[in-house]
Amino acid sequence: MPSRILTGVVVSAPLALLLLASCNAPLSQEPEVRLALINGNIVTVDSLLPYAEALAVAGDTILAVGSTADIVALSGPNTRIIDLEGKLAIPGFIEGHGHYMGLGEAKRILDLTQVKSWEEIVAMVEEAAAGVDPGTWITGRGWHQEKWDSVPEGSVEGVPTHHELSAASPDNPVLLGHASGHAAFANAAAMHAAGVSPETPSPSGGEIIRDARGELTGLFRETAEDLVAAALAKSRDRMTDAERDAEAREQARLAAEECLENGITSFHDAGVSFATVRFYEQLANEGALPVRLYVMIRANAEDLAENLADHRMVGYGNNHLSVRSVKRSIDGALGSHGAWLLAPYRDKPESVGLQTVDSDEVTRTADISLAHGFQVSIHAIGDAANREVLDIFERAYGQAGKGANLRWRIEHAQHLSGADISRFGSLGVIASMQGVHATSDGPWVYKRLGAERAEEGAYVWQKLWQSGAVVTNGTDAPVEDVDPIASYFSTVTRLLADSTTFFEDQRLTRQQALESYTINNAYAAFEEDLKGSLTMGKLADIVVLSQDILSIPAEEIRETEVLYTIVGGDVRYEKGE
Repeated sequence: MPSRILTGVVVSAPLALLLLASCNAPLSQEPEVRLALINGNIVTVDSLLPYAEALAVAGDTILAVGSTADIVALSGPNTRIIDLEGKLAIPGFIEGHGHYMGLGEAKRILDLTQVKSWEEIVAMVEEAAAGVDPGTWITGRGWHQEKWDSVPEGSVEGVPTHHELSAASPDNPVLLGHASGHAAFANAAAMHAAGVSPETPSPSGGEIIRDARGELTGLFRETAEDLVAAALAKSRDRMTDAERDAEAREQARLAAEECLENGITSFHDAGVSFATVRFYEQLANEGALPVRLYVMIRANAEDLAENLADHRMVGYGNNHLSVRSVKRSIDGALGSHGAWLLAPYRDKPESVGLQTVDSDEVTRTADISLAHGFQVSIHAIGDAANREVLDIFERAYGQAGKGANLRWRIEHAQHLSGADISRFGSLGVIASMQGVHATSDGPWVYKRLGAERAEEGAYVWQKLWQSGAVVTNGTDAPVEDVDPIASYFSTVTRLLADSTTFFEDQRLTRQQALESYTINNAYAAFEEDLKGSLTMGKLADIVVLSQDILSIPAEEIRETEVLYTIVGGDVRYEKGE
């Protein structure tokens, strides 16, 4: 990891006391230690003091890091002391790319992430339809045709037609999102509600999938999803403002609960509306954001130009809400054949995928963001998409001038041309990646790209790291489970379900992987002076794990549990409580 981001000073407890005394503060005014972790294996992710036994928290920050004896000496009658008994304590995990409200919403709809067949999905929908009034929409998310045991008979492009789903739910519209978030499946009632017919043209940046006769299959790829999603949104018009607010609060509550149970103390929310930003601001004002949010605004260039300046926030709500990034997408996902490639798909030779947003629109977004001091974060998965974004970024960096601290990001950066890998490091573009995607997608990457292209640029973590790029980690939840341990395991093993390894040389070391989930994500949010390492003066965001993921046998990593999640010195989650 480039040393430039390992900032801050970690000191021992005696030196901390000396620093306090140097401020001429009477002993009676010394900060009160309200939390102490002792007898631990503390990995700080700070090169100045990589390891320690204990730390003390005063207010919401780390007062001292040192030996157990030092920290006990600082403690008082009101100090909560947690004996770690040798357990591993590390900086709180920072989810580097996820969808916070989507994570909460995923807990309220049909969970299709574990289904093994189309028949199972049809049965789930039929059961759901039996329990609701006619006309009520049934929604779900998480299906992926490549994870099914078999290809259903009569499938088009590996995906079944809508007829069984329509028969199972004739009176209820159904919309089921693909695991990638870049395709959706609708039944006949949903397509009727949306006014979609076989004659409806595919929108720019999307595809309405039809069979050989030109009939609708029910699959909508990329921007075509919006046709049916708009009908779903219209059906919600009859909800009252109070009902909408209650629903949003429930989503936020469920998302926070899921994050804290998994040791996540900060979350990079990769693309929300201006309205959602205002909702987050309201929660922050109420002290109702237990997880710190770094938010990317998703809007078109016209809306950004009109509203961006009014929505910038840095460290709002006692460092619980920052809004200083803009998110756009330039292509889709590999699994749904939506990733924009330089050469055709191996298993769909008539297609190079989809450019979902025009390059001029992305360029305008970059210019507006630059003018308002916002970071730019662009979803790019295919090698053509990544090259186009790098070109746009390179022009913008030149416009900003040498020394500009932009820290622009490419979200996912999954499939690269070998010629573009070094550009991440030379330009200073952050590769915002998700370790678990590599092992989740690995089984079908060869099918989509072929072995040569896969080896050249598929999930090339170590190549990017060696280029000097800052590489970050996350899960893209709810696309994948938000569990950082699972993504960490994928990052350091690249082990597929069939026990083969997906390009072993691209694994990160365990220390690199830990940095990708802590200090690197802090850097990617301009927050490395506040979080990402257990350093005196930084926020006391800490996770305690049941096992030492840096040293135990690799096969045991996935069994690791979160024992404590601490945000700003407050124990927000404690296993068994």
